[in-house]
Parts: sequence; C-alpha cells; structure tokens
Amino acid sequence: MDALEIGRVVTLEDRHWWYRERRAILAQQVRGLGRPGTALDVGAAGGGNTRVLVENGWDATAVDNSAEAVAFAAERGLKTLHADVCSMPLESGTVDLVVAFDVLEHLDDDRAAAAEIARLLRPGGTALIAVPCDMALWSAHDVALGHRRRYSRQGLVQLIEGAGLVIDRLWSWNVLLRPVAALRRKNATGCDLEDLPPLVNAAIGGVVRLERYLPVGRLPGVSLMARTRLP
Repeated sequence: MDALEIGRVVTLEDRHWWYRERRAILAQQVRGLGRPGTALDVGAAGGGNTRVLVENGWDATAVDNSAEAVAFAAERGLKTLHADVCSMPLESGTVDLVVAFDVLEHLDDDRAAAAEIARLLRPGGTALIAVPCDMALWSAHDVALGHRRRYSRQGLVQLIEGAGLVIDRLWSWNVLLRPVAALRRKNATGCDLEDLPPLVNAAIGGVVRLERYLPVGRLPGVSLMARTRLP
C-alpha cells in the first residue's frame, strides 16, 4: 500500500464493518490458542491487527516494508519493525504466532513470504492467514490495492503446505455478501472500501456477523482464511 492508502485504512478501520469483523475473527482465533507469547503482524499497515494482539496479551510487533506504515503503527504506541516480509532480520524459530491478513496477494513472490513465516515460527507455532479469493472477482478494486492475484482454495493450500505448514482450518469469509461484492466489483473503478453512513455500516456488519454462527465456511466467499501451524 502507498502512504495515502495506509492513511485511509487507519481512518476507516475502527468503524468500518469489514475491518471490525476481521478484528473480531482475529481476536476469537488468538483467544483459542492458549497462553499468549511472541507475535508478528506482518504487512501490518497502521497496526490495527497488532492492537488486537496486544489487547489479548501478546507481545506483538507490527512489521511492514513501508516506512509510512511503520510510522503510523509507532504513533499508536506499538512495537514496530521496518522490514521486507520475505526477509525479516529475526532468528529462526523464535515466534509463537504470525498474522498475515491480506498480505500475500500483494507480493510478487508469495512463496518466499510463506517460507519466511514458517522459518520464524517455533515448532507448534501458529500462522493465521487471510487472502482475497477467486479470480472471478478480479476488478479495479484489486488493481487499486496493488494485488497481484486472488487465490483459489487449492492454490492457497498448495502455498501453505509448500512452506511446510499444516492447515488446521481453512474457511471462506464474507460468503453472505459475495453476490453484492461481485455486482459492485463489475462496475468498480477503484477500491470499494469507503466510509458508509452509520446505519448502512451497522446493517452490513450485522449480516457478516451471522457467519460466525452459520455453516457457510465451505461456500464461495470473498476471502479465504486459514489457521495453520508448524509441526
């Protein structure tokens, strides 16, 4: 992301339904991991996900290759590391948790990034990964965000397992709103994440929250999410 896009994310994320629900999913996942330890939020942008980790007791660091992103995260009082996600200056096997939400699709070499995540994890450590799915949804939205690709379920499995990680759970997210997203993307001229009227934002947030309780994770969605671990 460029500085303008990072600034827009920082402005939107505390109230926009998309970011709020992703934070809720992250919080739910890390609470199920047991005792908190060391964590990296890679491709952290302004550190919104890093804050979730800190709030849940993790010793978390926001990692990004953008100096602007690192500055935003540091202004929020977060530990930061300015580094390339594919080559981080950290010792192997020293991290309990890596979060990579909407990172891999931005990289020319996503396999190098997945391998780096695996390198940093302790045996038994967890990586939580989220990516946009299905090239059928490719649009100007992806171009505006600097995406290189969207992932199929099989493609993401191959990437994760090729790095030496084991998938504990793989599921689709934003399933209920996929028809709306597909329609919007057909006519998109840029990024479609925008500030919404409070009532609209609350209504859409209510719909997407239903996915916490409905068995829709195997159906086509807008994103794929994976909980993985290093054996």
